[in-house]
Amino acid sequence: MGKSIDMKKSSACSVWLSTARPRTLPLALASVLVGSALAGWVGKFDGITTFLALLTTLLLQILSNFANDYGDHVKGSDTAQRIGPLRAIQQGQITGSQLKTALIVLAILSLISGAILVGYAYQSWQDLVAFTILGILAIVAAITYTVGKKPYGYMGLGDASVLIFFGFLAVGGTFYLQAHSLPTQILLPALGCGLLAVAVLNINNLRDIYQDKAAGKNTLIVRIGRDNGRIYHIILLSLALLSYLLFVALHFDHIYNYLFLLTTPIFVKQGKIVYKHKEPTELRPFLGQMAALALLTNLFFGLGISL
Repeated sequence: MGKSIDMKKSSACSVWLSTARPRTLPLALASVLVGSALAGWVGKFDGITTFLALLTTLLLQILSNFANDYGDHVKGSDTAQRIGPLRAIQQGQITGSQLKTALIVLAILSLISGAILVGYAYQSWQDLVAFTILGILAIVAAITYTVGKKPYGYMGLGDASVLIFFGFLAVGGTFYLQAHSLPTQILLPALGCGLLAVAVLNINNLRDIYQDKAAGKNTLIVRIGRDNGRIYHIILLSLALLSYLLFVALHFDHIYNYLFLLTTPIFVKQGKIVYKHKEPTELRPFLGQMAALALLTNLFFGLGISL
């Protein structure tokens, strides 16, 4: 009897873990690590702020993933015919009401974690007000990507949202809460980090283009077409690498500061793979690889500027 209960608990945990989409979580980690590495570059690194930012960003990412599944389920966008892995809600392992409850719990946890982060790191009432508003906007954006009457993910605005939240806000916000300044040069690595996150989303949207189109989910790829989407992927990778390169070239002069360039062959391979594989089914294995590449590049970049 005890073993049966343990197995049920284990099964339930694995279902919720899969719904959290652990392969996408490195994107959240990468943004905060880059922001913290940049704060360390100017001598302002704070370990507690970094930890709280990591926790808050992970909660927001999981909230977004849960909301994505819930919104697509309500609108009928995710069906048994999807090319990507079947979601737990599609397989009947969790219900819509259970996922909705989980959304509420995660939204509350994100709000609490964000409040602790801002409460610890702020230095002025302007900081307090600004980051409180940004935190609330982040929670709303995570939910309304696919949830609501007019979810912006169904209008082709997902790429812009990912660039803003995983790039400029996550990197810039993490840096600001430690350094309490925001020099314009920080925007270059923030842009690079955001573009890599968009590249992950782009593979997802290329893979699901036919299903999304049939369901009325007008992602950017549905709007510009599969072939243009493959070219768009090359542009994302190229601009991301260029952003990091310009930042390092302008501010550093040691060879180890260019450590992130070790990932260049992987960038080239990733670009070739996405460009050559025209059929959505062929892109199934490469979503996780793109997320891993984004994390690896940002880790090397952060390490390079910290040495």
